[in-house]
Amino acid sequence: MLHDLTALEQGDAVRRGEVSPLELVEHYAGRLDRVGAFVTTTHDLAREHARRLTTRLTAEGRPTDAGPLWGVPTGIKDLHPTAGVRTTFGSAAYDDFVPDVSDDLVLTVEAAGMPSLGKTSTPEFGSPCYTEPDVAPPAVTPWDTGRTAGGSSGGAAAAVAAGLLPLAPGSDGGGSIRIPASCCGLVGLKPSRGRISGAPRYGDPVGLATAGTLARTVRDAAALLDVLAGRRVGDPFWAPAPSGPFLDACDRLPGRLRVARFIAPVIADVEVHGSSVTAWQRASRLLESLGHDVEDVPVPIPPEAVADFETCWAVLTALSAAPPGREDRLRPLTRWLGERGHAVSGPEFGLAIGRLRQHAAAALAALAPYDVVLTPTLAMPPVAVGALRDDADPARDFDRQKAFTPWTSAWNVTGMPAVSLPLHWTDDGLPVGVMLAARPAEEELLLSVAAQVETAAPWAHRRPAGW
Repeated sequence: MLHDLTALEQGDAVRRGEVSPLELVEHYAGRLDRVGAFVTTTHDLAREHARRLTTRLTAEGRPTDAGPLWGVPTGIKDLHPTAGVRTTFGSAAYDDFVPDVSDDLVLTVEAAGMPSLGKTSTPEFGSPCYTEPDVAPPAVTPWDTGRTAGGSSGGAAAAVAAGLLPLAPGSDGGGSIRIPASCCGLVGLKPSRGRISGAPRYGDPVGLATAGTLARTVRDAAALLDVLAGRRVGDPFWAPAPSGPFLDACDRLPGRLRVARFIAPVIADVEVHGSSVTAWQRASRLLESLGHDVEDVPVPIPPEAVADFETCWAVLTALSAAPPGREDRLRPLTRWLGERGHAVSGPEFGLAIGRLRQHAAAALAALAPYDVVLTPTLAMPPVAVGALRDDADPARDFDRQKAFTPWTSAWNVTGMPAVSLPLHWTDDGLPVGVMLAARPAEEELLLSVAAQVETAAPWAHRRPAGW
């Protein structure tokens, strides 16, 4: 079946004339969404795009500047405005909103020759670490459809893990790519701050959030990063250009690395589930067997950073306003966080950003001697749908989210690239990710060691029920 192929294999099949972009779109459009992956499907638009690509392929061949994913379908997270397509931002307050223009990520994906099959599901404004919006069914992991796909890129992860898309972009402000990657058994890559432009909206003045990639293999994730990466005039942050395509880094051995590791939770005092401990320990031994030096280090970010992060997170939520007259459609968690954000004065917000950057600088200095950092991705396997959500007590909801994800937001604070790899599985078949982070702008090294790990302990052969 076509969906058994990796995204790069599908792109190569297009290049060789073995399959057309339209055939790929038709194949994926015919698959059923049993995992709550999409809020809105755009099959007809995808067919139209694929027909244009197929006509060009027949008449002229692939464009000379086409990348390896040209002709491969994908989906767009429902946080990205898409011209002429309903974009809800995961909120009932925007359930009928149709933008006039697309943001740069959407335009970049289209220009790369990747038809979009629809808007992948996200929670309201991408805030929670579970994807249970009022505008769509919950996004669930295909490994157990009673359990969450994570969030906020839960729809994208569910789609890729269930074979509804070959790969997909996501976004990550506190773990929103890596959390669903762990829940769904995928590679989830959050790049460095400034690697992918946030143009034209620049909606995050703190610098926590970035777009990134979800895929079944490291090479696919790297190839999509090559599509998305790039600087725009006006970007407030930018990462230095890589030495070449990120995909090429997957074919290079990383050399002998110094690996820092810690397992103590960063943002919550929580007991770490045995499966997460086992995954972390096995990853440590695997890295050592590959010739790397693994060393225990103290947690590089102090507990007082949590309050500053929460202040910034609350203000960012407050900036996600509902249209006038629709405030009552916001979820209790969003209203609670927004009220916290509105209570923060301008000077308080500025001081919190400043302290957060000081915490980041101290962490980067402490970790500078090390090439990569190893932690678990999550404190436990994917939980049941509804287990984190608490509409009656949003404060408890927020605390549960922190207990589920006590490491991921650390690398949003520092701006370091980080990747979740599906290296472990529980006895009852649930995926458990481990997370590697690298120095800022060192995605090439991170992808190199991630590809080395994947070669030593491959996972892409695993398929959920119903694949």
